Amino acid sequence: MDTLKNMNFKKLGISSVLLTVISGCQVDASNTLSVQEDTNKQATTGSFGDQGDGTYINPILNADYPDSDIEQVGDSYYMITSKQHMSPGMPILKSKDMVNWENVGHAFSSLSWAPEYNWDRMNGYSFGVWAGDLAYHEGKWYVYQIDYQHGLMVTTADNIEGPWSEPIIMLPKADVLDDPAVYWDEETHEAYIIVNSGTKQKSADNTIEGNENRIYRMSWDGTKILDEGKLVYTGMGAEAAKIYKKDGYWYIFMAQWTMGDKSTKPGVKNPKNDRKQLVLRSKESIYGPYEVKTVLEKGSEFGNRSASQGGLMQAPDGSWWYMHQLIQNDDIPFQGRPQCLEPVTWINDWPIIGVDEDNDGIGEPVKRFEKPIKGYPIAAPRSDDDFSAGDLGPQWEWNHNPRDSHWSLTERDGWLRLKASKILPQGPEYGPKINEWTNNDGSDGDFWRASNTLSQRIMGITTGTAVAKFDISGIAPNQLAGFVRYGGTFNLLGVEGLEDGSTRLFYMDGMSQKEVGPIIESDTLYVRTSNARNKATYEYSLDGKSYRAFGPTFTISFGKWTGDRLGFFSWNEKKDEGYIDVDWFKYDYDGPKGTQQMMF
Repeated sequence: MDTLKNMNFKKLGISSVLLTVISGCQVDASNTLSVQEDTNKQATTGSFGDQGDGTYINPILNADYPDSDIEQVGDSYYMITSKQHMSPGMPILKSKDMVNWENVGHAFSSLSWAPEYNWDRMNGYSFGVWAGDLAYHEGKWYVYQIDYQHGLMVTTADNIEGPWSEPIIMLPKADVLDDPAVYWDEETHEAYIIVNSGTKQKSADNTIEGNENRIYRMSWDGTKILDEGKLVYTGMGAEAAKIYKKDGYWYIFMAQWTMGDKSTKPGVKNPKNDRKQLVLRSKESIYGPYEVKTVLEKGSEFGNRSASQGGLMQAPDGSWWYMHQLIQNDDIPFQGRPQCLEPVTWINDWPIIGVDEDNDGIGEPVKRFEKPIKGYPIAAPRSDDDFSAGDLGPQWEWNHNPRDSHWSLTERDGWLRLKASKILPQGPEYGPKINEWTNNDGSDGDFWRASNTLSQRIMGITTGTAVAKFDISGIAPNQLAGFVRYGGTFNLLGVEGLEDGSTRLFYMDGMSQKEVGPIIESDTLYVRTSNARNKATYEYSLDGKSYRAFGPTFTISFGKWTGDRLGFFSWNEKKDEGYIDVDWFKYDYDGPKGTQQMMF
């Protein structure tokens, strides 16, 4: 089957109501909720994504879906995004119209290739799954990615929803830094992969400052490297390459920092710096020589957030589109790195991405635009869950690989059970590390060394409210369990088991400062959290109707390359004992939500 990455584009046969988030959910404590379709429900719109009128507002995926890559197969579009130490890894999403995306699975069922990602180490923060490349070739799916600590790897599947193979290491960490991309040339029957090798192989005669990007020949089955590679481009922070071939040109799309203030490093919060989208093109060879042009810069719509790194798509009418992320720069947003969709115009065989606001030949991101493909319903990644399915939904991810013996969807039908493991010890082999890549603030609270924390992304940056119903009758002495918001820091509201057998409410912040509350005599606890931009609060209830605030207003943040997340925790300070059951989770936010995502 034809795809955008393994052939010339001309062969495709195509010409070249604002959702007001309520402050809370009125929930009947006697009911167990169902995700069955309700014909009275209507899809909602909001401050981003599909507007229901033939237009969309960027970011279309206003959540932590960073480092995207797109593969187009037939009339469907598939996206992968990175997610560092979360397990399962490398989320996969699907769309029919480039605007409405639903999650369908993950490429890595676990981060199985290294012990630091396991529940009994939790020493892989910020590493694991970085930017990848998704490809479909001769009936097989491929996902390539580079773990900075372990090298270039590939996993394959016959079906995009899996099962996926155990990863194969193709290049060692000594040779590569990040961001692979592949290309199969059907005309010459040659296969290639480009990687950012940083400065790991830099020779003395290359005096250009920045990252080196090399192209390697690859076996036709996509699993072996065949040569030593050839340098094609060096630039400041140059990475995230994608290879295309169109109208006789080889194109390499690449992100690179432009340093308006050379006293700072790439990524440092400085409005003079911009991570721009470059395009390299050559008529001669995939190895060049290449002309270079900037085709997208940050513009005025998203403040100082740089716009780059993504993939090309083509609509049935022949129009071209580009998906890319917004990255942190002057302002570090709490939701992470969202995805934007831009129109692409080709002028003199160069793409201009977005709209050229200042007529300098370089595009800038659009805020609102006509949808590329109309007629499909509003949809979004799943959020709500009543845990009645046999497997966890694809919206959920664990903080590192879970301890599988300590969670269950079957021990109590229709509930998620999280059993408590003893907290891991402090020390260099456990918990977060500090170095130039970890984006870590240095905190090492018990939360970061507690296995089996389950969570999902927040959506949007305006307002949102999430609520969950817990059964706390299984809480044991020295166990802490409940609801967590975390990204760069954590904030917990839950219960702790006391030595006398009672259960007490508590709040804890990212510096492990605890505020204790009343003894909870009920078996049932509801926890609700709401945010207005980056300020959030907690409330609790015993009946699902009357809520009381507990704990301070706190700031949610980006960190460890992770935006704010919503979920559940359970650990024990002294031994493996105790559990908490989760009946359901519901999340309302200021953005699109299809009827299939709604519980009530």
